[in-house]
Amino acid sequence: MQDGTGSNDQPAAVSPNNPCPFLRALVAEGFIDGHIVPLQKLSETIETATGTRGWIERLRGKIKIYLVALVANGLGPLRLLRSFWSGAQLDALRDGPLDKHGSGSRILDPTAHVNEAEIARLAGFGKDRPDPAGGFERGLTIEEITAYMDANFERAKGHRRPIDRRLMNGEWPVLLRVMGKSEGENRYLSVEEVQTLFVEHRLPERVTRRLSASPQPAHGGGYFRVLGKAVLAVIAVAIAAIVAIAEFPDQIGPIAPSWLAQLLPPVLPDRAPAKAAYWLDQNWTTEDRHWFHHASQGTATFPVPYAWFIALEQPGLHLFSQPGLLKDSDYLERFGFLPSPKSVHVDEMSLRRFGYASSPDAEPASAPASVSGLRPTTVENFDGLPVGFARLTGATDPATGAAEPDRIGLTCAACHTGSFRYKGVSVRFDGGPAMVDLAKLEKAIGLSILYTQIPGTGRLDRFATRVLGPDAGKEERSKLRDELKKTGENLRNQIEVQKKAFAGDTEEGFGRIDALNRIGNQVFYTDLAAPMFGDTRRRVALTGLEKNLHARDAPVSFPPIWTVPWFQWAQYDASIGQPLIRNAGEALGVTAPVNLSPEAPSEALFRSSIAIENLLRIEAMLRGPDPSTQAPKRFGGLMSPKWPSQIFADDPQWKIDAARVSRGRAIYAEICAECHLGPVNDKAFDEQYPDKTFWTKAWDEKDPVLEEVVKAGMGTDPGQANVLRLRTVDVPGFLDIQPARDFARLGCGDLHLPSTSSTEMKYSFALMLVVDRVSRKWMEDRSVSEPDQKDIWGNRKNCPNPMLESSPHYRARPLNGVWATAPYLHNGSVPSLYWLLRPAAERPRQFCIGARDYDPRQVGYHVDASEIQRCEKGESEFRSTNPDGSAVPGNSVLGHSLEGKPGPDNPGIIGRKLTDEERYDVIEYLKTL
Repeated sequence: MQDGTGSNDQPAAVSPNNPCPFLRALVAEGFIDGHIVPLQKLSETIETATGTRGWIERLRGKIKIYLVALVANGLGPLRLLRSFWSGAQLDALRDGPLDKHGSGSRILDPTAHVNEAEIARLAGFGKDRPDPAGGFERGLTIEEITAYMDANFERAKGHRRPIDRRLMNGEWPVLLRVMGKSEGENRYLSVEEVQTLFVEHRLPERVTRRLSASPQPAHGGGYFRVLGKAVLAVIAVAIAAIVAIAEFPDQIGPIAPSWLAQLLPPVLPDRAPAKAAYWLDQNWTTEDRHWFHHASQGTATFPVPYAWFIALEQPGLHLFSQPGLLKDSDYLERFGFLPSPKSVHVDEMSLRRFGYASSPDAEPASAPASVSGLRPTTVENFDGLPVGFARLTGATDPATGAAEPDRIGLTCAACHTGSFRYKGVSVRFDGGPAMVDLAKLEKAIGLSILYTQIPGTGRLDRFATRVLGPDAGKEERSKLRDELKKTGENLRNQIEVQKKAFAGDTEEGFGRIDALNRIGNQVFYTDLAAPMFGDTRRRVALTGLEKNLHARDAPVSFPPIWTVPWFQWAQYDASIGQPLIRNAGEALGVTAPVNLSPEAPSEALFRSSIAIENLLRIEAMLRGPDPSTQAPKRFGGLMSPKWPSQIFADDPQWKIDAARVSRGRAIYAEICAECHLGPVNDKAFDEQYPDKTFWTKAWDEKDPVLEEVVKAGMGTDPGQANVLRLRTVDVPGFLDIQPARDFARLGCGDLHLPSTSSTEMKYSFALMLVVDRVSRKWMEDRSVSEPDQKDIWGNRKNCPNPMLESSPHYRARPLNGVWATAPYLHNGSVPSLYWLLRPAAERPRQFCIGARDYDPRQVGYHVDASEIQRCEKGESEFRSTNPDGSAVPGNSVLGHSLEGKPGPDNPGIIGRKLTDEERYDVIEYLKTL
């Protein structure tokens, strides 16, 4: 039949340009026309098919169906008006906004032919279930449907659209709602009924009965109907715009005006659940690993109490559903964080889901119970937050001593815990560079605070109930609302001030952060002028400090931290050599509350919440025993991860080629060892190149600290090296920071610094001395003994590196574990080792980073020559140049180039040009380090 009336004996002809199996069945059985269907009739028919009861639920369902049908044929204003006026054109749905173009089930091909193999594939995700009518049949519950959609989405990688995941969420779950059998968690979608729906265009009899018993909507006519439609058309377009903003912010954000884009939640990659996860053995126990993942540095990174963070909802308007919680691990994983168990003291099967497994061959070292007489705090993760989140308990206002609620902060592990994905497997390791995007998380938290205050959404009531409990009175709720409003206002004021300073920001994106400039902005503006703790109204206003703000224009990759305690210089720019200053400074930058107020009592100045007892233990866990005392000499503590070929034993891409390793070792000795020194763990290298071996040439047993090679003229981006070298800050006089005097007191000798009363000074000097004062104040408040203080400080002085005064320098570290640290160079500008070993001029100027699979051949993230990558939804796009051709600050891909003879006449060149075979030889060798 061609008229869409249908019959039980012969299905009506259905246009192949209608790709929706449910609509095809409605057409075939005569419930709707196969061409144009009024939106009211279409929404009423589909909602009736679900069997939903209750007028509120039915109305909500019809509105949602109506709005989806409104945009089904196109999103242009004229197309929306036509759809509203006439209805949805079902035989023109293909290639419209709702067509997934093969990124869905693929049961129907573009010609509407049914692929039986794909139906069998669907069945493979289900289980045999008891049919309520008797017997058993294959079916899928919502969890199995979700796993099926996840697999479809992963299969479509490379040609899917950002909107496709949302379309999936509105397809099979809706079929479950319409056709599902049984109830609650046991409700399932029958595979046999799905096959009948696709092949025969026939609905289950129970659905047909619902539709046949439902009265059809009446249609009026005349002048008033035409006028009403015209008015409603304008309203419909406005509603469609609101729905698009609320339900499809990822698509609206890129084309929205800037004022609107700032109010939309950050675009994030879809979460792709790992089919398996593995933590690599690195000489730590599971208990110590979990402690490192959640041990507080004393930071209150985010501007809300811990209880608020746990209670806030994810940003987004969500017209038809209630948003999830901000704390949900599934949501935070989309920012790049790794899931973590609430406790590691559970059964082995529970731990295995998070990648933890016992290793019979490993003999992990236990972390010390105390360091320098100080016992670390205990750790809990009762709320199941991801790796890197910690609860700051017993917090106080450092200026007044007043008790503060527990705060939420990031730990060392947030930025220094690495992972990569390969074919659905997640490989995780401690001490490596994280693939997180902190800027997006900061925006999400700010918007969550803002959205909670929107009236009529129910967010504020739900938030108050979670924070205060269901029995809280009106006064308590009103007080909480006022506190939330004040927090939002303080945050907005800071953002407005920082906008002016950050006009020249370079996007950090996934896996990068401008840590040094962030620390400077936090300590020398926020902590001085606008602290986000305690009662800020009582503070003396410090004005004019906006000039201390600096654009975040020198982002770098998170550096690996294994073996770092044995290096003289941990930072890329070889700027701070004293370990406690390095670590405490980082804690201040991640917003450990500190008192830098002129109003508070003088004895409270420099008081902070920094958890030095935990910082000391982390350093000890990383450090391990003196390598000189080991036989053979080797680094202990946190070991660099080993190439995980055992995890992918059946994949030839992960097998090590011994012949290539041998050839690569020779090239390493020829070119790489000059700066990166001999490898720390290769006996064959030590035997073949005894004059270059690490443990005899580079290691001094009398003073067991490695003096890395520090070089200028490498041709790499100078942005990060210039931050501490060139940036200046204004330090208020009441802090009494005088570099010439203070560095002399610290035993730094004559640095030839002028004695001056000026409050303007080099940022590096100011930071080193402020952190020194904060650390000493912490020890004073806790009455740490002189011997313990000497032990804490050790032999390494808090003195500037004079080498940095002349020109930008960077240090070169040993390359153990380098395979796990992509992308490369300090600024993360080179996607893989393969491209790092190519001449600098040939390197990609643009690539995507975020939720990408690891490439074991190029070692890093795959980019083909001359490829212009199309980033997946939410990924970061690294670019070295702007669209107008100008350079992006901090993002140069040049330098450290293999293309000729090194020398002063060839800046940035470190060695001869390699053939492709030689490149892969070196890469193979680096995999073994």
